[in-house]
Amino acid sequence: MSKTSSLGIIIGNRDFFPDSLVERARLEIIEVFEKLDLHPVLLDPQDTKLGGVETYQEARKCADLFKKHREDIMGVLVLLPNFGDEKGVADTLKLANLDVPVLIQAYPDDLQKMNVVNRRDSWCGKISVCNNLYQYGIKYSLTTQHVVSPSDPTFQQDLLNFVSVCRVVKGLRNVRIGAIGARPGAFNTVRYSEKILQRHGVTVTTFDLSEILGRAEKLTEADAPVRQHLEKVQAYAPHGNAPNTAMIQIAKLDVVLQQYMEEYALDATAIQCWTSLQQNYGCNVCTSMSIMSENMLPSACEVDVTGTLSMYAMQLASNSPSALVDWNNNYADDPNKCVLFHCGNWAKSFLPDIEISNAPILGTSVGVENTYGALDGRTPAMPLTYGRISTDDPQGVIKAYLGEGELTDDPLQTFGNRAVAQIPDLQGLMQYVCRHGFEHHVVMNASKTAGILQEAFANYMGWEVYVHE
Repeated sequence: MSKTSSLGIIIGNRDFFPDSLVERARLEIIEVFEKLDLHPVLLDPQDTKLGGVETYQEARKCADLFKKHREDIMGVLVLLPNFGDEKGVADTLKLANLDVPVLIQAYPDDLQKMNVVNRRDSWCGKISVCNNLYQYGIKYSLTTQHVVSPSDPTFQQDLLNFVSVCRVVKGLRNVRIGAIGARPGAFNTVRYSEKILQRHGVTVTTFDLSEILGRAEKLTEADAPVRQHLEKVQAYAPHGNAPNTAMIQIAKLDVVLQQYMEEYALDATAIQCWTSLQQNYGCNVCTSMSIMSENMLPSACEVDVTGTLSMYAMQLASNSPSALVDWNNNYADDPNKCVLFHCGNWAKSFLPDIEISNAPILGTSVGVENTYGALDGRTPAMPLTYGRISTDDPQGVIKAYLGEGELTDDPLQTFGNRAVAQIPDLQGLMQYVCRHGFEHHVVMNASKTAGILQEAFANYMGWEVYVHE
């Protein structure tokens, strides 16, 4: 059973309500978890009365169970088949001290069954439970509908979204990012605070680019790892006019990057992608970055550490790769469309026509022959979630903006990695980005996950979040 899909379950109970409600709720939620391929951690009926939690002693038993599964439990679901005991729920969470997201569910009453034998009063009980959690300082999430049955599709989508929230929170609190090389001197825009990130669980490990290039230069075409990585790169994307010498350089660099990722247990990287690489080594690192991002190890350009953190967060929310892009160009005179661009290192999930090529713009200063390894490809129409995490150093906080739109098939004749985005009130969004000092880099993901990210960032990470509607 996957550890990342385990949720603790607290079934609240009030003794003067019918026992059958608790019993049925336990069976129903187990069935729902099985359907959604989730793993429940909950009391057995012999542990407490029907496996519910009401008294302090029952809360202790449930908390002890959760502690035994601390490494597996990514979140807690509170079920209220009746009014429930708010102190029992709050005490369980306090005693377990898991510090994970919590989702509160409450059952609806049936208008035809409002007698003593069937009445639930969960509508009211949910308010009481939330009130107590608020008093205890325990963060929690709510279902879309105030009361809803676990068998309802609305609840099941809420539950899956909650699992995604849990995945984002757990990932962000433990992420390790490699900052490889110094940021390009002209890019003040990607400056950030390691100290602020560390306070939120984000660890940044720095590496001098010369260490990477030095180790790569010691490798030869005859080395087995180089041959293996050359085959991997060639299988990843067509290489068009890229000469064999450039492909070998790319493969050697790919070997070393993988070694560093494994040696330092890195989840993501931000790389000094120009111009030292081209001038001192002779190729672009874009292909390796694309391969990493496609394999859910996101990699961002220009040592944009908070950019790759944004990529990682969106990847956790959607279970799909992300890409770092520039807010780059207007799209003709359409106020709600723009061109997204990089030279480029996007995961090939975004590039059905992917090809290993060179970087014409960068080539004007370092020589096109030194820029092989950049990717060329156009992103077709697909869903879009976009956003950006940033450290606001003068304020000492982490802030973010998020939103959703669409990537379109509108004509676009240019080079590199490119896409056309359509975003409602794009001009208003650009006003917000500029007025609040955000970077020119933004992250895109082929999903609709802004709500998941907002809940994770704002509610559980405590970050300042703007959602563009």
